[in-house]
Amino acid sequence: MIPTPDDFADAAILTGPTGSGKSAVALELAERLNAEIISMDSMTLYRGMDVGTAKPTPAEQARVPHHLIDVLDPWEGGSVAWWLERAAEACRQIRSRNRRPLFVGGTPFYLKAVRCGLFDAPPVDPAIRQRLEKEAENDRIGIHRRLAEVDPKSASRLHPNDVRRVVRALEVYESAGRPISDFQQTWDSPPASGLQIACVFLDWPRDELYRRIDARVTAMLAAGWTDEIDRLRRLPRPLSKEAGAALGYRELLSHPAGVAVSVEVADLIRMRTRQFAKRQLTWFRNLPNCQPVDPRRADLMDELLTFLNVRPG
Repeated sequence: MIPTPDDFADAAILTGPTGSGKSAVALELAERLNAEIISMDSMTLYRGMDVGTAKPTPAEQARVPHHLIDVLDPWEGGSVAWWLERAAEACRQIRSRNRRPLFVGGTPFYLKAVRCGLFDAPPVDPAIRQRLEKEAENDRIGIHRRLAEVDPKSASRLHPNDVRRVVRALEVYESAGRPISDFQQTWDSPPASGLQIACVFLDWPRDELYRRIDARVTAMLAAGWTDEIDRLRRLPRPLSKEAGAALGYRELLSHPAGVAVSVEVADLIRMRTRQFAKRQLTWFRNLPNCQPVDPRRADLMDELLTFLNVRPG
């Protein structure tokens, strides 16, 4: 049975855009909450993708138990439903130790699934999907424009580069005759039980967030990101579509092996990461009862604990 928001009612959520410093904040927060961390990041699922996903280090994972990290090989793929089932099982294990589940990450569809549940969409139609994927390879802008004609609500929230979800939305429309947005539960539709899981997001000023992102890309490249890419190239199977969609990986995998990353490629990664962060912020700011918190404030931890219904100290 697919989990519902009721399965996560006692959890807490720390989210925010990429580069906002969630992982570092989460360590102290988990210790103060007597919590264990469940990763809510679709890319830290993959083994061997460490540097470019800013995966918590072994020392950080030893400091606070983490779940749903390094659970897939890079050639595998996991759906939102697959992740949600494993997140519910992690919650059960954490509760059995009298600790609190703390979701940490910035994947919007995972966040939405935890708080709002999944929708009952039509099953995959392989023939339609294959045809649409082939069309998207040649004209991703055109296929996004077509989605805007039949499902403007979905098109407005999906970037043309998010080919997988654009294709899925068109596939649903063609197979069901209805937009996928008709099936989906929106942010402003609370769970049937009325439960709202405590949720905060780290809200940096836009310019400062972008500076952090630019600096992080530079640090990742200096920390051996290209070496990681070379190891992924030598795997017995190619990366799955899901893993290959990780920020920066597509650009670096397209870059010639053994050749220093050019300024142009590094700048492209920075630009696309900033664009992704901007879309994330739109999601988070439209999420009811998700409290923005300025990470620069001196009493950050006390403020987070207050919003997560825990008395500071």
